[in-house]
Amino acid sequence: MSSLFSWLTKAQALLSPSITPCLTCGKRNPGSSPLPGVCRICVEAIPWISSPRCLKCGRHVGCPDCTRSSEPSPIICNRSAVAYTSVMREWLGQYKYRGNERYGLLLGLMLDRAYIALKEEKRSALLSQKTLIIHSSWSADLLVPVPVSDSRLRERGFNQAERLADVLSKRRKIPQLPLLIRTHHTGKQSFKSRAERIADMKHAFAENPAVTAQFADWMKRKVPLNRPVRIIIVDDIYTTGSTIRACADIVQQMGSDYGYRVEVYSLTWARS
Repeated sequence: MSSLFSWLTKAQALLSPSITPCLTCGKRNPGSSPLPGVCRICVEAIPWISSPRCLKCGRHVGCPDCTRSSEPSPIICNRSAVAYTSVMREWLGQYKYRGNERYGLLLGLMLDRAYIALKEEKRSALLSQKTLIIHSSWSADLLVPVPVSDSRLRERGFNQAERLADVLSKRRKIPQLPLLIRTHHTGKQSFKSRAERIADMKHAFAENPAVTAQFADWMKRKVPLNRPVRIIIVDDIYTTGSTIRACADIVQQMGSDYGYRVEVYSLTWARS
């Protein structure tokens, strides 16, 4: 009888669909269709930012930064997919520093969720103002990834912001252009104070001359006549916002140089 039971158990294992280990916890729990490779338990524990408390920077808790700053911001708003908890730090670290390529699609799909939320938020605002054109909806016109320095690119082998933008671009059919370059290496920002980050980023970026003509051509062919151009800057983490604002200033100026009004938004995978 015991041998028969053992045989039936092995046969059932062969006939049943196998459950691969979860990418993040390693356990063989039932998977989750929204995020391939991640089990339901880990998906349910993700600290999504569904209702940001600060409507400017998208922070999920009280935000002193936006309220104490008197300077006008070059971005309309930032929205982030998740809060930057210790678990999310580990997920990003697996991809960004340990080269685990399987996390690339996962983080991109999570960012896509933030884009859908932003899209619905802006669409609702336009409807309330009765300025939404019939049979159309709010969407971004262009994605611009935050660039990394040459030394960081050599060290890491890729630009994580560009990879995130790639996933969003393919899923939502939004073109992506590397409009910016980093002019100098600023070192790890995670070890610096808010004031040091802001000072570092003031002259850290510039217009990318390699795509200037391509951007000009895109503006002529694709820019809508009845509204500003909607450009989204993409990065992995929003901390003080100094990186995003520095990039947004240049993008705004590039649009102005060609005589177009530009609305700059930002999407980041996490908000610290």
